[in-house]
Amino acid sequence: MTQEEENRLDIDRMMVSYAPLVKRLAYQMMSRLPASVEVEDLIQNGMMGLLDAINRFEEGMGAQFETYAVQRIRGAMLDGLREADWAPRSTRRDMRRIETAINALEQKNGRPPSESEIAGYLGLELPEYQRMLQDARGHQLIYFDDFSSEDGEDFLERHFGQADADPLALLEDADARVKLVEAIQNLPEREKMVMALYYDEDLNLREIGEILNVTESRVCQLHSQAVARLRASMIGRRHG
Repeated sequence: MTQEEENRLDIDRMMVSYAPLVKRLAYQMMSRLPASVEVEDLIQNGMMGLLDAINRFEEGMGAQFETYAVQRIRGAMLDGLREADWAPRSTRRDMRRIETAINALEQKNGRPPSESEIAGYLGLELPEYQRMLQDARGHQLIYFDDFSSEDGEDFLERHFGQADADPLALLEDADARVKLVEAIQNLPEREKMVMALYYDEDLNLREIGEILNVTESRVCQLHSQAVARLRASMIGRRHG
């Protein structure tokens, strides 16, 4: 057997030996992630991190292999989570501008602002504002980079090594849940209906459009605007 073949066998044995560690770390992380994340994706990324650890580790590095491997495995899982957090930064910037406008107009007028008011605050014509909402299709209530501090320190890096950490803690504590329910109740009626049909009834945008007698594109705009209102209530004030 050649040296290369022996090395390959050694790597294979270590991959098998430490696979349970990868699964354990994946399930630990899953307990603090939204249901949309697939544990198989975490495991796959973690196995790549394990392979990287095996290839990079050298005796005398001043760390036990398992300690080193845990760091590489977690790092690979976190990188996968960031890549899955897919919305372009330009889209997020636009949506944060909308959230800021909603916040400012609500505080000024004491009520949810209309689309025309939001567009006017942003210095946009209504069709241009609606195109911005359309481009934000799939805009989420929570992004992982919502948890970055102003100096760029990453919430994931700071907290995922801690057993009691949770990137969705903002929404999971009792007070935040009450505020979220209140924010949903305060949505304009049509947007509230879109959210109910989409999340409670599990209808797609086309089906919702048929019920509301509007186009699928219009439903997408209403959904993006509703999410922006909720984010303005739940997150915008946190960053304000």
